[in-house]
Amino acid sequence: MRLALGTVQFGLPYGIANTSGQVSRAEAKSMLQVASESGLFTLDTAIAYGESEQCLGEVGIENFKVVTKLPAIPKESLDVAEWVKQQVGGSLTRLGVSNVYGLLLHRSEELLSSNGKELYKALNLLKERGLVKKIGVSIYSPDELELLTTVFRFDLVQAPFNLIDKRLLSSGWMQKLKDSGVEIHTRSAFLQGLLLMKQADIPKKFLPWSDLLNCWQGWIDDNNVSALQASLAYPLSFPEIDRVVVGADSQRQLLEIINASNNVLNSELPNLSCSDENLINPANWSKL
Repeated sequence: MRLALGTVQFGLPYGIANTSGQVSRAEAKSMLQVASESGLFTLDTAIAYGESEQCLGEVGIENFKVVTKLPAIPKESLDVAEWVKQQVGGSLTRLGVSNVYGLLLHRSEELLSSNGKELYKALNLLKERGLVKKIGVSIYSPDELELLTTVFRFDLVQAPFNLIDKRLLSSGWMQKLKDSGVEIHTRSAFLQGLLLMKQADIPKKFLPWSDLLNCWQGWIDDNNVSALQASLAYPLSFPEIDRVVVGADSQRQLLEIINASNNVLNSELPNLSCSDENLINPANWSKL
């Protein structure tokens, strides 16, 4: 199973299409049961995801590989190594585990700051001590890798990748990372839920891209394929990608995602590629 379960919904009400709010503990336990039974054993979380780590620890994650992420280093922090040690120690306690599979930086640019080498050294020390198996970065754009990879070596990189945002492929970084032996996880397969929304429900602020979204809806209708199946089929069609991180609000939704990922898509997907940062980066949506 090449899917990984993103757990931001376990700690926060998240996503443009989310109408059910934060996942309850009981629902989270049911979802992990479904994941386990389906062979989905990778979980993606972060210290910044509200109660996500605590929720996972409470429901139990003994059989899962966990990837978590460090938040931005506080400006007042004088000892980066000690701060990293404390943050990871807190994560392990909340998760109820002795180690995690992956530890990523939420802000890769911090490696290029004056604290960069100390930060990287601290990550590697955790790996040497067996508290972390793989270290890396969660990026917003492949452009971030240009400077980073000339100085630092990563085991794992997470990046956005979907039918609209194809930068990981078009930039050549998907192949470069794979050739370097880096494990690749992609997120935002549904562009935070936008690709799954019915036309009537899409907020008006997305009108500038109505031609693109209409093309998508037209293709779905013409091919009698669900938006869910087609959205997943795209990243899963690339063998270079080790895990496709997906989020779900419920056990039912997770089952739908797993079933959709197992269905073979025979239709050729439409070309929806777009480089407009206002669309492909959900962090910009609040400004629209």
